[in-house]
Amino acid sequence: MLFTPWTKAPRAKASRTFRIGTALLAPATCAGLIAASAPLPVSPSPGSPRAEGAPALGIGDRLFPYLGNPGYDVASYDISFTYRGDNKKPLDAVTRIDARATDRLGRFNLDFSHGTVRSVEVNGVPARFARAEEDLVVTPSRPLAQGSRMRVTVRHTSNPVPPDKEDGGWVRTKDGLAMANQADAAHRVFPCNDHPSDKALFTFRITAPSGVTAVANGLPVARARVGSTTTWAYRTRHPMATELAQVSIGKSTVLYRTGPRGLVVRDVVPTKDRRILEPWLKKTPDQIAWMERKIGRYPFEAYGVLVAEAQTGFELETQTLSLFERELFTARVHPGWAIESIMVHELAHQWFGDSVSPRTWSDLWLNEGHATWYEALYAAEKEGPSLEDRMREAYRSSDSWRADGGPPAAPKAPEPGQKISIFRPIVYDGSALVLYALRQEIGRTAFEQLERAWVATYRDETATTADFVSLASRISGRDLREFFRVWLYGTKTPPMPGHADWRTEAPGRPAE
Repeated sequence: MLFTPWTKAPRAKASRTFRIGTALLAPATCAGLIAASAPLPVSPSPGSPRAEGAPALGIGDRLFPYLGNPGYDVASYDISFTYRGDNKKPLDAVTRIDARATDRLGRFNLDFSHGTVRSVEVNGVPARFARAEEDLVVTPSRPLAQGSRMRVTVRHTSNPVPPDKEDGGWVRTKDGLAMANQADAAHRVFPCNDHPSDKALFTFRITAPSGVTAVANGLPVARARVGSTTTWAYRTRHPMATELAQVSIGKSTVLYRTGPRGLVVRDVVPTKDRRILEPWLKKTPDQIAWMERKIGRYPFEAYGVLVAEAQTGFELETQTLSLFERELFTARVHPGWAIESIMVHELAHQWFGDSVSPRTWSDLWLNEGHATWYEALYAAEKEGPSLEDRMREAYRSSDSWRADGGPPAAPKAPEPGQKISIFRPIVYDGSALVLYALRQEIGRTAFEQLERAWVATYRDETATTADFVSLASRISGRDLREFFRVWLYGTKTPPMPGHADWRTEAPGRPAE
């Protein structure tokens, strides 16, 4: 995720405004379970207490403690949506989950909070279900043995109108819908194990009026027209975190071109804007090639840009199909190199965050720090500020960012109802600064070897900060645990290797 340069990034008790793009564009200035026999509305009541007797919720993530569910491992999702042409009305949906029980389960939870559940089946047999806060609690007809396969089918609706004071999930565009599920909003769209530690394969089937186009992550596998509707099917070839799911429905044109080694490059744009967007879209194959020269082969089956006619305030790295606001390309308020750098930021996430996903949300710096790093490198090669200038400015602000948002690998929790407020400056330029310090410490050759090894070693998996520290130590031939301890967990920014003259500003007051 990257906040658009003209919007304010969410802040936890912010004392001053930060704009993503400041360093980029101006570096020099810068209860009990009951049987359910009728449809059950699963809509959270903000601040409501947990129902008495309900099971504990969540896997205990430090930032999102009630997110995700223990006891099973999802292998795949097969999700069907029926859209009837009105993006203010709920979609009918069926979510099928193929998973394996990792414990004996008398009941289990799915994350789901914004729709009506009509029925639940487990292994083809009706199951009881009830709501507990943002969870759907399922009691199968008989307990599931540890190691057994579990096929869960939930028939439900998916409401595209967002809950009051909550962000994420469906995005209503001018002509339809798209998804923006980061950081923990996929469960507002479909029942799931909504945590990046449980990646799975996805199949999407979207039935919509034949006058609109439906697309999703992965590649198309089928399309069938029946009467006045068309059903589109897409499937991923690589596992994906729920936060990265993408379905777009609208009056769109799908454009295909070829990337490095025949890679499918698929862009989805408002049909009326096809010509004005083409000068930007045609840059993507070269951007992919640029990234491959830095860190190795692109990790997925396809890539492309989804341009939405909506005001989200951010761009988002949904897997194989990154979401961008139309205005980024049409507002004409930033130089071309800056817009291209933002495109590269989301592209870099396909390696860092999508292919190699964070085991916990505290590992977010590995996503955003790396995406910002390659964004900055690209900008430096395209008439933007030099990497050293950008990092020097980041260093000046780093103590303030740490005071406001916490250290890079121990960020402060989000503000209530503002899940994306974890995306503070410290996880962007503040974390790219850690990578710059690491390169200064171990040298360019070892650093570049580490970057390639990281995305190759953990491809299609999840990884932690400790994994990165271990790999960096092995490749550099040095024990780097103390280096990373002070840089990733310290409340103050350590001295920059090779730049003894760099100074930080004291939080709340300018440097002398």
